Formats: sequence, structure tokens, C-alpha cells
Amino acid sequence: MAMPLANRILQILVLLPALLFLVTGMRWLVAPAGVAPEFGLTLGEGVGLSSQVGDMAGFFLTLGSCMLIALISAHRTWYYPAIMLLAITAVGRVVAWLVHDATLALDLIAPEVIVALILLAASRRLPETS
Repeated sequence: MAMPLANRILQILVLLPALLFLVTGMRWLVAPAGVAPEFGLTLGEGVGLSSQVGDMAGFFLTLGSCMLIALISAHRTWYYPAIMLLAITAVGRVVAWLVHDATLALDLIAPEVIVALILLAASRRLPETS
């Protein structure tokens, strides 16, 4: 039986940010100076640079990989680590604003929340393999 159009659209809405997250993670590995300013970051030195590159690459590559594994395997449990990463990051940004006098980064929070909601919908709607 053919997949409903709504499910195909939902798959595309998961696939596009997954690919973007994977590309962002790879950019952190190969050209961190180009991607750091997109997150309001100045690259550190020494261990600080190591932490920035390792943590950011790990975050984005894990995020994108979990999303792709969820799509390819149709095991909805793979959506949940990605949902958690995005939701906790958004909450952390709000806490940084409320408690640590950081700028409220709505331009970063909004996509995190939107993609997390898309992933939640996908975890509920897209097929689960047996």
C-alpha cells in the first residue's frame, strides 16, 4: 500500500533538517571558522577550540544521524534523542537569557522548537517496523 501524502511530506520535513545538521556537523570538523559566527561564537584556542569543535560537531552529527536512522529504519525511538537534544538546547538558551544575561536568541530557539515538534509528529505518525 502506498504511503499517504501527509507522511511523505513529514518525511521530507525530517530529511531536510537532518541533512542540514549533518552538513553543519561536518563544517565544524573541517572549517570551524566559517560556521562559528553563525552561532555567535568566536573560536577559542587550545582546549577551548578542541571543546568547541568536538562538542558542536558531535551535537550536530548525532542529531542528524539519529534523524536519518529514524527515517531509514522506521524505528520511532530514534527520533527521541534528536527531540531531546533540540528541546534541551532551546531550554538552555532560555535559561542563559534568564539567569546569565545572555541575548535571547529567538532566531536559534525557534528552529530548534519547530524541528523538535516536527520530530515529535514524525515519531507519532510515521510507520514503525515490527
